Amino acid sequence: MSKEIISWVKEQFKDSKDFTQKTLEIDHKLALMFYVVTQVDSEAIQKSIIKPFFEMPTEQHFKAYIQSLIQTKTVPSKEQLIVALTSGNVLTVIGNELFLLELPKVHNADVQDNKLESTIHGSQLGLSENLSTNINVLRHNYHNASLMVEHLSAGMLNHMKLAIIYDKEKVNEEVLKRMKEKISKNDKQLIQTSDQLLNFMNNSKFALFPLLLLTERTDRIIYNIAGGKVAIVMDGTPHAIIGPTVFFDFMTSMEDNYHSFWIVQFVKLLRYLGLLTCILLPGLYVGTTSYSPEVFRTELALTIAGSRTGVPYPSFVEVLLMLFFMELLLEASIRLPKAVSATATTVGGLVLGTAATEAALASNIMIILVSAVAISTFVIPMNEMSFAMRIVRLVLLLFASLFGLEGLMLSFLGLILYMTNLNSFGEPYLRFYNYRKRKES
Repeated sequence: MSKEIISWVKEQFKDSKDFTQKTLEIDHKLALMFYVVTQVDSEAIQKSIIKPFFEMPTEQHFKAYIQSLIQTKTVPSKEQLIVALTSGNVLTVIGNELFLLELPKVHNADVQDNKLESTIHGSQLGLSENLSTNINVLRHNYHNASLMVEHLSAGMLNHMKLAIIYDKEKVNEEVLKRMKEKISKNDKQLIQTSDQLLNFMNNSKFALFPLLLLTERTDRIIYNIAGGKVAIVMDGTPHAIIGPTVFFDFMTSMEDNYHSFWIVQFVKLLRYLGLLTCILLPGLYVGTTSYSPEVFRTELALTIAGSRTGVPYPSFVEVLLMLFFMELLLEASIRLPKAVSATATTVGGLVLGTAATEAALASNIMIILVSAVAISTFVIPMNEMSFAMRIVRLVLLLFASLFGLEGLMLSFLGLILYMTNLNSFGEPYLRFYNYRKRKES
């Protein structure tokens, strides 16, 4: 059986220049090693296999030594054996027995700083791109025997390793089962990052709102695991997926756990007011100026009308044009090199706003409105929700342009109804109360 497997492995790697077979032989002792040179740690091979082989008196002693190593695993199926070899395992043959030793070469084990969710208080370290390191970091912050780690893979071609992490005493078994089934049904050929896996795991391909949370903060991951949720960490990416989630998870910052009660309530109020400003203000401006100017006080209505003197198109086109350029500036700030992004977007915004008002292509009040909308967009803690709200803003603007304030309010109610109909692996999306309290009760 071992000869058949070895022949099959050689056939699979016959055209690979970095696949190596090494023979160890001395005094009636014989061992064979098969591995991919670029994936294994050569020093570890020398220390763990080659040196002990020549120091052991007999082949039986060497086999007993290999079996006692914590890196040693049983040989899986043929297909999984290929994945193991390309992941940094060494196939060792002693007599008629096969052993797999996990000796990978790791270059990405350094823990990175938080970039997606920067905060003043709390831990500033995130995750790394190495799965073992991430599990080590999470266990270091959650000293409980009930913390479970299950290993799976994603991607039919690259077989990226991932770990499902949860507290077995707090997790919802039905949710855990659904998430495992979703991963097992993955039919994507190539999955390289947690972001791709998250898109696949969303209940609907065209879901507007994120149904799972993507984070790099270890304190957020631990907090959610302790609350009965499931974390998914993938090799090769410093981001973790958390589920199930509700809408209010995306409006919560980890700093809310580190401040006093009244400060937290004030900051949350600012966030939700910013959220409403972000999605409703453009539609309110168009609905009132085009359909219901009597909503404003006379002085304010005259001020707005005076500021629009000379603007050659209706308020809808004005708002849409300025929002379009604002979105371009946001994208430019992301794509440009860090050394020039802040300066380029700031100067671009100032020049664009000044030129637009002087050329009577936009009113002064429009510049103030777009600036307020841009600022309010940034108060949303999670990027996925921020992107979703940028699209919602345009949808509400369209209804306000067609039907006025009535269309704006009806579309806003329709948005709430749509969110009410959503669920994250069986959990209602607009559920307000705490998941952990629900589990404990």
